[in-house]
Amino acid sequence: MPFIGVLPERAHIFNAAPKRDIAVSDAAAWRLNPGHRHVYDKLSLALEAELLAAPCGVDPRDLGLSDDSLVFVKPIINLAGMALNARAVRADAVGVDPGCFWCEHLSGPHTSTDCLVHDGEPVWIAHTEASVEKSHQRPIYWRVGAALPEIDAIVSDWVHRNLVGYTGICNLELIGGLPIEAHLRGSNGFFDLYGADFVPAWSALVDGEPFTPPPPLPGGFVISVFGNGSVTQEQIAAAEAVGVQVQPDQNTPDRVAILRCGELAAGMAVRQTLLDQSR
Repeated sequence: MPFIGVLPERAHIFNAAPKRDIAVSDAAAWRLNPGHRHVYDKLSLALEAELLAAPCGVDPRDLGLSDDSLVFVKPIINLAGMALNARAVRADAVGVDPGCFWCEHLSGPHTSTDCLVHDGEPVWIAHTEASVEKSHQRPIYWRVGAALPEIDAIVSDWVHRNLVGYTGICNLELIGGLPIEAHLRGSNGFFDLYGADFVPAWSALVDGEPFTPPPPLPGGFVISVFGNGSVTQEQIAAAEAVGVQVQPDQNTPDRVAILRCGELAAGMAVRQTLLDQSR
């Protein structure tokens, strides 16, 4: 059986042949896991974490927020780009957006954790931490393989409460240790930096075969080149010569490319070159 939802340009990452269908995209994960679809409801996720949140149409000021308090507005469920149409607005500017909700504005480190789960029990955890620098509220880069022991217990507790009976991979995004999104798939853009043993171990887990946790992550950085334009083969070759992999991005609006590298300085230098040459 195949991995379901793999983009053609990412097919080389999935170097295993699972016996069972394994979801790579959110749409496939929702379809294949009817017993655990509730994790995609971001309003319920916020309320479970005791955050101040409500469907759009409920005025934030009626729940005690001041006019100038910032809240985050986003779709309750969106399987085609979970952060699509998400935005920060004042409490007095929240409209009646069908299918959306607002949540108190969070601050602190933004993290993304992938977790392999066996029958509701975490068996492997990998953390990635977002840069403080943002572009339209999106991190410029992610540090893959970050040591964040302070959130291990947060992720494990969430898995125990929400994924009883589930076997596979999940992802939990946090800001300041509080949840903002959950997925029944992994952070596919980071898999290149998880090491060669990761995908086969994930496949064996789902298939019920002997499972050996992958070794510690090689790690590295995933950098977004936000803007317009395209990259050339010459630019790709020049980047690879300094140890930076360039993946042209034709799927995300206003992102030219995704860079992957072991050294942040090299990747950021390539990012700046691509930005300069696209002007």
